[in-house]
Amino acid sequence: MPIYELLDKHFLETAAYKGSVYGLSYRTRVDEDNCVALMPNGRLCLSLDKDSFQVLGVEGKPSRFNHRTNSRYVVSVDLTHSSMAPGGRGYVRLLTGLRSRLHLKTDFLLSHHPGGGASLQALLSRYDWSEHRPEIRSRVLTQLSCPALLTSDLQSSDPHSFLEWLGAVDADASRENSSSSFLSSLVCPEPSTTLNQALSVSVCGLLLPQDIHRLIQEIRRHLEHHLESWASLTVHGFVDSPVSWGDSEHGVMRGGENFYSLLMFHDHTYHLHQATGAHDTCPP
Repeated sequence: MPIYELLDKHFLETAAYKGSVYGLSYRTRVDEDNCVALMPNGRLCLSLDKDSFQVLGVEGKPSRFNHRTNSRYVVSVDLTHSSMAPGGRGYVRLLTGLRSRLHLKTDFLLSHHPGGGASLQALLSRYDWSEHRPEIRSRVLTQLSCPALLTSDLQSSDPHSFLEWLGAVDADASRENSSSSFLSSLVCPEPSTTLNQALSVSVCGLLLPQDIHRLIQEIRRHLEHHLESWASLTVHGFVDSPVSWGDSEHGVMRGGENFYSLLMFHDHTYHLHQATGAHDTCPP
């Protein structure tokens, strides 16, 4: 889909201005390709290579993650600003650049608030599209070595060790640290205990904050009836999204991590872990 379609007057009025739509360019790599994100606050973010930025001809700034030379640029536009109203100077300049000069096209992931699908129909009717539901996978873990001091006492365990253990469990990596293993030297933090049974569930898709909040509420209700239990919810941002925490630019160097993890207990206390790549802006 051409990026200028996101500036369509009907789309702006029915979707972007109402904050009901999230969009992300699909199968684009933030370190090599032109990437686009449409955020619910009406901000359009373009992460562009140098040639594309110069052809577009609108204001932007060099990427924070350029190495030695300015090879990437970021264009961030507030579509709700008065200068970006259809017909305004900023709007016409951006629309002309995207329609007549740059001709930037990409596949998109689009997600909307419940009931907001009608606002996308006019746009989608002009292109090939398909509806997807989050992909859900689950597995039962038996005889799982687990840190023994998982309580709401914030001083009871090392958060970094727990987060590393949790990632190893999710990745199904060996945590035995055997001398014959060249892949993993991880061990379960001490003191440890063994869980007879645990459940690991993975949900993959472009999930909205409302989806995450609803899932947290369900987990909290479950924990109220299982006083000895705990649950951890980890939410990963897209590795190649042009934006990360707090609308900040997402780094183009190294891993691309940006996630948070909630460790929840039955008394409604929780630990919050926030993480990002080594070159990214720290979470708020």
